[in-house]
Parts: sequence; C-alpha cells; structure tokens
Amino acid sequence: MTRKGKVLLIYTGGTIGMGVNHATGALHPLDFNNFVNNVPEFTYLKTAVDTYQFTPPIDSSDMAPELWTRLVSLIEEKYNQYDGFVILHGTDTMSYTASALSFMIENLTKPIILTGSQLPIGQLRTDGKENLITSIELAAAHNNEGYPLVPEVSIYFNGQLIRGNRSTKRNADGFDAFDSFNYPRLCDVGVNIRFHEYAILKPNYSKPTVMHKELNPNIVILSLFPGIQENITKHIFDAPELEGVIIRSYGSGNAPHQQWLMNLLSKASERGVTIVNISQCISGKVEMYRYETGHQLQTAGVISGFDSTVEAAATKLMHLKAMNLPNEELIRLMQIPLAGEITI
Repeated sequence: MTRKGKVLLIYTGGTIGMGVNHATGALHPLDFNNFVNNVPEFTYLKTAVDTYQFTPPIDSSDMAPELWTRLVSLIEEKYNQYDGFVILHGTDTMSYTASALSFMIENLTKPIILTGSQLPIGQLRTDGKENLITSIELAAAHNNEGYPLVPEVSIYFNGQLIRGNRSTKRNADGFDAFDSFNYPRLCDVGVNIRFHEYAILKPNYSKPTVMHKELNPNIVILSLFPGIQENITKHIFDAPELEGVIIRSYGSGNAPHQQWLMNLLSKASERGVTIVNISQCISGKVEMYRYETGHQLQTAGVISGFDSTVEAAATKLMHLKAMNLPNEELIRLMQIPLAGEITI
C-alpha cells in the first residue's frame, strides 16, 4: 500500500472539532487553524493535506439535503486536484451524509472517507486523532498501478472502514460508534492495515464520474408500532406534497392486519407515491413473501427495500425522486444496487 498523494480535508463540523469552555463545561466549535494545531502528528504524514472549512461549522443535527449538494459541488470543483477526500462530520447524521454522497456521485473513482469522534480532538482521551490520521492515510492509499484501494464513500471509525451506505450509528457513548450489520467491513486497521478487496466497489475507470446535485426531500420515514392510529397516519398520507414513504416494518417485512392501513398504502401507491419496505431490525432483510402479513404489503403496491439501512433507503429515494423518472423506472432502480447499498 502506497500512502503518498494529496488529500483534501473538509471540516463540516461535529464533536471532533469542538473545544471545551472551561468555565461552563460546554462544547464550542474551534477555529480550524486551532483544530490543526491540536494534531501535531500532521507533520509526520507522507500525504500532502489541504483543508477546507464550512463557515460556520454545521452541527450534525442540522445536516440537510442542501448541505449535501454543497459538499458534492465542492468535491466536483476539487475532484481532479486530489487523490482522495476526508470529511470531518458529526456522528449523529454521518450515515445519512455518507449514503447521500454515494448516490449523488455516480461512478466514484476516488476515496471519500467520513470520520469524526466521540470526544473533542483537544481532549486527552480523544478518539479523534487516530480516526483522522488513519482516514487520511486510507484516502491516499493506492496500489502499484496507481489506482485507489478504496474508491467509494466510506466511514472510518475505531479501526474499521465500512461502506457509507451500509453504515448505522450503533453507539452514542462508545468509540465503536458505527457498524455495518448487513455487509462486511472494507478494511480492518490494527498494527497492520488489512483491505478486504472482495468487498470493495470497483468503478469503471473508462467512464466519467457524474455529480448529481438535485434531491427531493418530500418523503417520510414511518415506523410501524402496536397501536398505530388511523386518524394520525391518514394525515401523513393525505399530504399533497408527499412523494415517498420508507416504512420500517416488523421482522422480515411484516405489518399489522389493518384494512385501513392497506387502503392508505394502496391509494398512495396508485397516485405515484413510492413506498419502500425496510425492516426495523438492524440485521437481516425484508422478504415480504414469507408471511401473509408481509404479502399484503406487496398487494398494496409496497416494494421491497431488501437489506437497506433506513439512511440509505431515504437518501436513495430522495435522489431518484429528483430525477423525474417514470414511475416504473424509479421502482426498478429502487430495487437494484446503485452503489452497493443492498444485496439482492
């Protein structure tokens, strides 16, 4: 593995770039120059690193589609100047951003690695330094032929590199904040760095990379639960702006035997609302044909999200809805992997 090259480090915000107000104990964003000064290990990197800062920094909770478009525009502008990109990001919505970028950048040929930390980088026990330094090394890593080793959108955290659109935040307190429950890790980092080549996407280097900057956020994520009420759910489905629904169903794709629910789903599907069924379970996949409670959803026009995460399903639907495709084509594309997000 060769680590030389040039990487653009993009600071959007998040805990990794926070400082502590010693009077109040509250966290506040650091100036990016101070942030870099907290990482003296930068001077030992063989990789050249340029930096870009979002001003003001964006709290992870405030991440939104227009900011994903801003990121894609920045990467498009700098794409030919760098071997890879590292995005510093808050952990709460990192999986959403990683998923969105994986769909918005078609035929990605360079690494885009998102990372962050659970403790600010200036604190003694921070996990931020290792996450940052290793992410830069991975973003610059290429083989003897000069091709990048991980040319896809991924998340690096706590010694693991995982596909971005397969990731879910699993731990609010521990350093092992993310996991990929339905897909193998792309790389394990310990004393040695072990790439799992069979799991890494292979782009078509003979074709161009295409940047998509439009998203349609007129969707909703609906979790089923015992006691879900018709009068409340009906308000959601009656919204004239509604164009897509991600249903988080039980187990392998099951829903309660409630005729009112099937009626709402059928009417919405008939008017062009795309309804995607994913499981509330963090591992496993939707198989609506297994039980009658799942088969009834198929009859109502609901399509399978297979083993998609909620983050990937939502951002993929936003991406496809913005392309103004015929409904049949949109449904087809939702049910095939565009960037390794599902397994059929």
